Amino acid sequence: MSLQRYHLVTLGCPKNEVDSDKVEGTLLADGMSAVDDAGDADLIVVNTCAFIESARQESIDTILALDDQRREGAKLVVTGCMAERYGSELADVLPEVDSVAGFGVPVNSTVSSAAVPVSLGPTRGSKSAERPIPVFDLLNLPRAASSRPWAYVKIAEGCDRKCGFCAIPSFRGAQRSRSIDDIVAEVEQLGAREVILVAQDLASFGNDTGNRGGIVSLVRTVSDTVDRVRLLYLYPSDLTDPLVDAIVDSGVVYFDLSLQHVSSSLLRRMRRWGNGQKFLSRIEAIRRLAPDAAFRSNFIVGYPGETEDDHAELLEFVEAAQLDWCGFFSYSRESGTYAADLDGVVAPELMAERLTELTEIQDRITTERRAALIGSTIEVLVDDAGIGRSHREAPEIDGIVNLPGDLEVGELHLVRVTDSAGPDLVADRV
Repeated sequence: MSLQRYHLVTLGCPKNEVDSDKVEGTLLADGMSAVDDAGDADLIVVNTCAFIESARQESIDTILALDDQRREGAKLVVTGCMAERYGSELADVLPEVDSVAGFGVPVNSTVSSAAVPVSLGPTRGSKSAERPIPVFDLLNLPRAASSRPWAYVKIAEGCDRKCGFCAIPSFRGAQRSRSIDDIVAEVEQLGAREVILVAQDLASFGNDTGNRGGIVSLVRTVSDTVDRVRLLYLYPSDLTDPLVDAIVDSGVVYFDLSLQHVSSSLLRRMRRWGNGQKFLSRIEAIRRLAPDAAFRSNFIVGYPGETEDDHAELLEFVEAAQLDWCGFFSYSRESGTYAADLDGVVAPELMAERLTELTEIQDRITTERRAALIGSTIEVLVDDAGIGRSHREAPEIDGIVNLPGDLEVGELHLVRVTDSAGPDLVADRV
């Protein structure tokens, strides 16, 4: 059967959204057309997430639901992180799937490999005799122009860190940075007013190509190309003074710091750098430089060995740091990681209690920080009719600014904040 129509489902993080955009661009270039209903598709592609157990379960549930919806003769392809991580094992446990195709050589395929003809590109140390490098490189495949005023742009793939809880390097490989020229070409082609740079380890951009500190040049170059450039996922030890200056100069003073915890002993068990005092000092220094700076972070609750003292230290940090946005996640044991065999396992019930306590504190802080903006004038990018964002809000993960419905979508406007409701603001034209 000729594959003419496709239905693509994306799960997981913004990096997966970029991968899907490039898969979709390839399918369109092959002459296929998108359909909104899976039941109308000849080819269904599921771009999966495998970061933690709940994400894997969502991926499996989605695959099975789509299998129920597909019409006779349609092909179901699973790609993305689960395909990369589990390969033939996943093919064995999901007989409903026609192909488990990591971004490279398909596994157990009954669909032409052209169905998802993309690759993550070569991994350092890979043996080409065992896995020939495919023709296509996912990082540098073209994308269609953005349908929104903003767009994610992936600047690198893979990660060289060895964090105790994370399995990503085992299936995404070592870091592989793109060239600045390639990234800028993609930014220009997307036509977005705001570009959000993403990667597994954003601030290490260029380290693998001999361009240590290249993230600074990239931020300055992209900020000269678009109205807004935003960075997600910054490892705290790589938040150098030149990078801070570049972010402040860009006008989007938004710092997404991947902290994970603040206890020195627990961070060592996580195989990560830092402690609460170092983090607070850096945040305070940035606020002195840029009082309007917004901060986001995320923390793992219940990592093996987390004591009551560790938890209390994190509670104190959250109060002291007064972050604008914060996510808390229960530890998920990942097979093959350093943490999988650590002692000091925290009971799920205790994890849930700690998670609730932290979330309640942060919700209050976020609400208070948002209410403090009432009466101020801010610049917003209108994402959709009646909805916008200032520099303080990243798309899809933070709050929004509710606006008059007649403000032009895709444009920047000055507005005055008149009210707040939890994480969201209400504003009117100046």
